[in-house]
Amino acid sequence: MQVWVDYESDSTQINVFLAPLKNGAKPSTPLVSARRNLSGVLVEPAYAGFSSSTGTVDSRHYLLGWSLAMDGPAPPIDIGSLPKLPLFGAKARSKVLLLGIVLPVATTAFVLGVVAAVILLVRRRSKYAEVREDWESEFGPHRFSYKDLFHATEGFKNKTLLGFGGFGMVHKGVLPKSKLEVAVKKVSHDSRQGIKEFIAEVVTIGRLRHRNLVQLLGYCRRKGELLLVYDYMSNGSLDKYLYGGKDKPATLDWAQRFRIIKGVASGLLYIHEEFEQVIIHRDIKASNVLLDADMNGRLGDFGLARLYDHGQDPQTTHVVGTMGYLAPELARTGKASPLTDVFAFGAFILEVACGRRPVEQTMDDGRLMLVDWVLGHWQKESLLEVVDARLGGDYDADEVVMALKLGLMCSHPLPGARPSMRQVMQYLEGDMPLPELTPTQMSFSMLALLQSQGFDSFVVSASDRSSATMLTMGTTSGLSGGR
Repeated sequence: MQVWVDYESDSTQINVFLAPLKNGAKPSTPLVSARRNLSGVLVEPAYAGFSSSTGTVDSRHYLLGWSLAMDGPAPPIDIGSLPKLPLFGAKARSKVLLLGIVLPVATTAFVLGVVAAVILLVRRRSKYAEVREDWESEFGPHRFSYKDLFHATEGFKNKTLLGFGGFGMVHKGVLPKSKLEVAVKKVSHDSRQGIKEFIAEVVTIGRLRHRNLVQLLGYCRRKGELLLVYDYMSNGSLDKYLYGGKDKPATLDWAQRFRIIKGVASGLLYIHEEFEQVIIHRDIKASNVLLDADMNGRLGDFGLARLYDHGQDPQTTHVVGTMGYLAPELARTGKASPLTDVFAFGAFILEVACGRRPVEQTMDDGRLMLVDWVLGHWQKESLLEVVDARLGGDYDADEVVMALKLGLMCSHPLPGARPSMRQVMQYLEGDMPLPELTPTQMSFSMLALLQSQGFDSFVVSASDRSSATMLTMGTTSGLSGGR
């Protein structure tokens, strides 16, 4: 600041002017003005000096220059030649500010930052936490990280949901590194089955390599969930084309249907006889047959599969599957075998050819067994009337009749009367003629037979989009799988 103090002895007038230092001009209006006779105060000799007060706040005042004159104005001060203010005061103020304000704020922010980082780390680990045990190291290539699957499916959001399988939801995903399209099925793994044997079966099925089987790529375990990773099939499941809904796709023609039947048969032959172990699928149905980009049928969802070595007798297990595809002997013996798969495949053939489910509700709240209905038309020599009307009669009649008769043959209630999958493939490929059969050789009521075997008392829940019912007697001991 710059201050001027003027005193006129004649008029005893005191004027005080104040202006910023950079503004060198003297103000025209005084800040303080008063009349006081100083003749009695200023005596000779007189001394001029300066004083200041800091009050309660720690501060410093500096006098950088001054000018005095008697009987006239004081010489002006050259502002440019004045010394600079010392830095001591500024540093002291900075230290006070740092110690009194900045340091506590910075310390608090640091502590909050550390706490937030710890919380985020814990939440991140919890978000991607997996169940991993030492023995799983041998299955390394088949084990996916939950983090990769989480990002592949965009956090398992509804927009990636493909549908609901028998044991859980199926999501579409794209693996972050390989950019491979996959289907991820989330299921609850059954703690009552030895998890080590369970995962061993998953990995064994993951080694299946066949053009008509959906490839199981691997798995991941997280808390109470098991995630199974499959190849993605762009055209979805076969039942969507057979039954569909509002967004039902175009009807499959007979050539496509017959190629799908042969493809599934080829896949079953592979798992029954050509793989290193015998694998029984136990849940063959249209909803478990998926269609690839070329509309080839691929058997998927090995969630209920059972494995055993060639030459061994399959062990008794709990009956699982879907009503209408279950062989009658299952309720009596509890043993799933390749021939019980053949029975389900027979129902599947009829389902594809007729466009109807193996078990349907009737108007009088009863149940119609598809195999009985087809057999009845065969007995009346009107077998072609059961063919799906949506085909519009555009099909090879001899091929359709052969497929229907083969479906009935595979669905025979007596296991010994059913063909093996190798024989089925020979019939389908035309390498061996279908045995001459008459309707009287198969005159039985499948519905009555199933009821006499005690199946009805075990019906517990309706299967997805179907009047057929899921049979779950006791614990599911196979794999809880997916697409």
